[in-house]
Amino acid sequence: MNFTASLTFAVALTSLVVSLPSASAAKKNAAQATLTATGKELEANYTQQMETLKKELTRALPSVNSQKKTNLTAAREAESAAIKQIEEARKRMGEISSAKGLVGHAKGKWIGGANKGISSAEAKLKKAKTAAEREEAKKELAHWQQNKKDGEAALEERQAKLDAALKNKQKYEKALKDAEKTLADSKAATIAAVKNLGLTKQLSSNKLDAKLARYSILTEATPAKLAAFAQQGGEQKDLIQSMLSADDLLVEMAVADGAKDGNYGPAMEIYSKIWKASDKVGVSPLRRLALAISLEHATPVKQRNAEAKEDAPEFVNPVKRYLHYEKAFLAGELDPAFKNLTTWDYRMVVDGEEPDEILTWGREMLRNYRPDHVTTNDYRWRYVALVRSDIKYGSQDNKYDKPDLQFFQNILMNGGICGRRAFIGRFILRAFGIPTTARPQRGHGALVHWTPDGWVPCLGAGWGSGWTKGRYDRDQDFLATTQARAAGDAFMMVKRAQWIGDVAGEPRVYGLQSRTNPEFWYGASLYLQKNVIASAKAKTLAAVGTDIGEANETKEHVEIAKVKITEKDRKVSADKKGIITIPASATSKPTRSTGKILFLDSVLGGKQLHYSRTGGHQIFEYTFKAPAAGKYHLTAHVVTPSWRQNLFVSANRTKDKVELPLPHTVGLWEKTEAVVIELTKGENVLTFSREGDVKGVTIKDFTLTPISRQVTQR
Repeated sequence: MNFTASLTFAVALTSLVVSLPSASAAKKNAAQATLTATGKELEANYTQQMETLKKELTRALPSVNSQKKTNLTAAREAESAAIKQIEEARKRMGEISSAKGLVGHAKGKWIGGANKGISSAEAKLKKAKTAAEREEAKKELAHWQQNKKDGEAALEERQAKLDAALKNKQKYEKALKDAEKTLADSKAATIAAVKNLGLTKQLSSNKLDAKLARYSILTEATPAKLAAFAQQGGEQKDLIQSMLSADDLLVEMAVADGAKDGNYGPAMEIYSKIWKASDKVGVSPLRRLALAISLEHATPVKQRNAEAKEDAPEFVNPVKRYLHYEKAFLAGELDPAFKNLTTWDYRMVVDGEEPDEILTWGREMLRNYRPDHVTTNDYRWRYVALVRSDIKYGSQDNKYDKPDLQFFQNILMNGGICGRRAFIGRFILRAFGIPTTARPQRGHGALVHWTPDGWVPCLGAGWGSGWTKGRYDRDQDFLATTQARAAGDAFMMVKRAQWIGDVAGEPRVYGLQSRTNPEFWYGASLYLQKNVIASAKAKTLAAVGTDIGEANETKEHVEIAKVKITEKDRKVSADKKGIITIPASATSKPTRSTGKILFLDSVLGGKQLHYSRTGGHQIFEYTFKAPAAGKYHLTAHVVTPSWRQNLFVSANRTKDKVELPLPHTVGLWEKTEAVVIELTKGENVLTFSREGDVKGVTIKDFTLTPISRQVTQR
């Protein structure tokens, strides 16, 4: 049955008004509430459905020759053995490198340091004028002389170990080379064994998809858990029945990795509520978005509120989360690629802890402050370049976080080390509809995110260096599923093999890097996945931002947005009241972007000037004509990400500078307070500069307003 019709029937039948899952309901569901008599009947019904499905599927599923199974098992075992041989050979080669390092340490830091200590002590002894000074110098000299002897002894021992290891170097190198060849051969043999199973034709058919998906979901949800939800009332029972009767929905759910923690009842509750809340959800991609939110929020997502907002909701409201993204999508606020994402992709957009209004703020902030981060063609850095440009590395200012600001606003204000920087990186990607997930590595927080060319690691090391949350665990296994999913229909062979594994009662294993050894069907699925990836010629993207993972400024070349400044952009104007407006882009110095100073297209129209956080200080000037001499109030229209910032301004190259304090606008447009500047009639030059440790600032224009009776026409 088509799910839309099924759901409509269920809603009409029960006049359904579904409440969202509360924290207590979630805990009750997670603990599998005690079944009532009705619940036990429902559990028996769902169990019977599973047993019937298993019998039907067992008869219909492809049979595999036992010898071919044995061949695959043997090939996989040979591959595993080759991997262990490589690890052992690399360990031996590592011992040589380690021995070289220890010898170098003994020669350099140890003996070299001792020699420096001896020289210093001898100099002190020579300069000593008192018996006490001579005694102290002699003690120091004796210490360093003994330290040198210890170092020489250690060097002799370490050199002997290195010499012994070097005698085996060729042997170890050959062992590594042989192991690598053995691994390549065994991998080829495994792929051949998988192909020889003859499963491609059967696994390419969608004939059994609905039954396989239904069985897989019943297995994951468990009859007891479904019954615990359905026993709550007729509405809940109808929702489960609607789901189990909707073939297309079951398949889509299973392909998208199912409901979080197997909570299919709450997922259906959310999904039906979204359908009632919006008349646009039936149109793709919004239907996929609605399903993604329902699956991901089946276990409530704890909301991260500003500390001062004590009455804020504890959990993200999934219906409001859907409506937020629906509105943003229809308004054109999200990335153009958003409409092409899959249900699985959307799950890593909508799973954020931020309140919906903070998502709105994030988009507005970046468009105001750094519009070039929104429009860059380099998807590896689109949006997330905010971390590179403006999130200072270091935790020293985190103590200044404000309780009335939300977590991500505080990170923008006060920076942070790897964890906070990765957090805001993922947040700003989600705000614009780009899938992302955490990818920590040992001792460091980083992220990975979607691009049209594949997923890319950001702010950390490359693939193979960390792990992800969820069923894929090791990052290379997560990468593999993203690459296989991008291949389209071919990926369904992988899922079908896994669903058959569920029917066979195998443990679920989703990657070749898993700590659990996959059994036949799950093992076959992972090798089929490798073949899908190879056939698609998928590219593995190198990491970006590795050098700023734990640093404040990048050493890599950063492309400067190309912007054409027109005469209109540079036109300084004065109205009848003598009020002068100077566009920030009307500089006489510099006249083009320098890296420190950038000219950007403005969301307000025209151009704007951005003074960057990183790099050395640079002045910028405006040459213009004032209609009258006298004192003027100077204000600026600015966006700032942080506090305690200012500009210094001087008129006509005088040494006296006037401080223009910059308000903390939290990424929104705001006027500064006025300061007094004295101008002459005719040509003037305003010179702006900054001092000390600065944060970025974006400026749209400056306004000079005559102070009454203090401006003359002379």
